[in-house]
This record gives sequence, C-alpha cells and structure tokens, in this order.
Amino acid sequence: MARELCKFVFLVTSQELFCKDYRFRDQMRAAAGSVMDNISEGFERGGNKEFIQFLSVSKSSCAEVRSQSYRAYDQAYITQEQFNELLSKTDILSRKTSSLIQHLKGTSYKGPKYE
Repeated sequence: MARELCKFVFLVTSQELFCKDYRFRDQMRAAAGSVMDNISEGFERGGNKEFIQFLSVSKSSCAEVRSQSYRAYDQAYITQEQFNELLSKTDILSRKTSSLIQHLKGTSYKGPKYE
C-alpha cells in the first residue's frame, strides 16, 4: 500500500501545474517515499522495538502526505477525485500501520534479531 501511495503521489505531482512548484512537489514526493522507506528500514532492523519506532515515523509521514494533499487541492494542483483518493489511501495506510504497531506491541516474539 505504501508503494501504491508513492506511485500515485508521483503521478499527481507530475501534472503540469504541480510539477512547476518544485519545492512543494519534491516535499510531497519525499514524504510519500518516507512512508515506504521507513517501513522497509524498520523491518530490516530485525527487532520489534526498532520496527515500531520506524512504523511510527512512517505513520507521521503518511499524515504529512495527507496534509499536503489539502494544500495541493486548495492550490488547484489536483482534482477532487485525486484529493479523495489521496485521503483514502493515507487513511487506510495509517490505520493498517496502527494495527501493525498494536500487534507488535502485544506479541511476545521480539523479532529475528533476538532469536
């Protein structure tokens, strides 16, 4: 899902008006990339505590993309449909990330790093 968010953000930020706002375009792309990258980096650490920490950062980046979606919509860089899709994708991804964090906090398995 994080990968799909990245792909969609890249698509909408490539549109004519949006792509000319270089700083905002790059900021939104970086936030979307951070969602995906922090999940990957946290998982690779091999321990649940670190994974939870990186998932929290990922969740924050997801909220950043959601906030930027409002800014993009208000500037007429994206359509209502694209805005709704961004809100949906970030909401679902944030909820799933929260669920994974809660699962990891409740399990006795501490990760392969501790085997």
